[in-house]
Amino acid sequence: MKEGQRLWNREELILAINLYCKLPFGKLHKGNPEVIKLSSLINRTPSSVAYKLVNFASLDPSLKARGIVGAPNVSKLDIEIWNEFYDNWDELPFESEKLLANIEHTTVEKLNHIPEDELPSDKTFREQLIKIRVNQSFFRSAVLAAYNYTCCVTGINQSDLLIAGHIRPWGLDEKNRLNPRNGLTLNALHDKMFENGYLTITPDYIIKISPILMSEKKKTPFDYFEKYHNQLIIQPTRFLPDAEFLKYHNQERFKA
Repeated sequence: MKEGQRLWNREELILAINLYCKLPFGKLHKGNPEVIKLSSLINRTPSSVAYKLVNFASLDPSLKARGIVGAPNVSKLDIEIWNEFYDNWDELPFESEKLLANIEHTTVEKLNHIPEDELPSDKTFREQLIKIRVNQSFFRSAVLAAYNYTCCVTGINQSDLLIAGHIRPWGLDEKNRLNPRNGLTLNALHDKMFENGYLTITPDYIIKISPILMSEKKKTPFDYFEKYHNQLIIQPTRFLPDAEFLKYHNQERFKA
């Protein structure tokens, strides 16, 4: 460590991973306003924050699988906090949002734009609902950023038409509810098709359209369905869908 530099602590690293998850891979640089904002909040330079984000890229298994190498000189604490976050999607995202709210001198519900009138007065129910809403918001941000705000089937990139859908449903796999590798960025139509088993993606990332819809091609627009059959998805820059989750959808949800 150079003279005058200070070590990163656990809270700072959790905030950095939070930002890493929310930014498209191509925007992990010192000129990004979000990087500049976090650097100001934790009293570090934008270059330092950007370098730390690229450090985390070197630990991301999806990027390793694609041969993408992040910055060198990853610290032992970097690895420890990354693994803690990566193995605890059901807890660490919410903790990171609480840390961010605290450092911005606000509440986690205000930070995540949760209207007060949508929250129950009962303290226990209120806390439970806030956690669910915050976690859902984090999942959406992480999944959409991974796909660079682009539908992985059609290439649509109008963000308000996109959904961060689950491969294994929210109610079925509590441990992986917030795991970005259990997510796909899809437009609303193809998300509904995936949810109802009329579309699936194989473990080698090939799109399959249900024969039920393929047989109806004379009644439905070709561009919605058949043109995507057997095509490779637009792959994310990180958090590649877990092959086991896709296998589950192929076998248990797809209307073959």
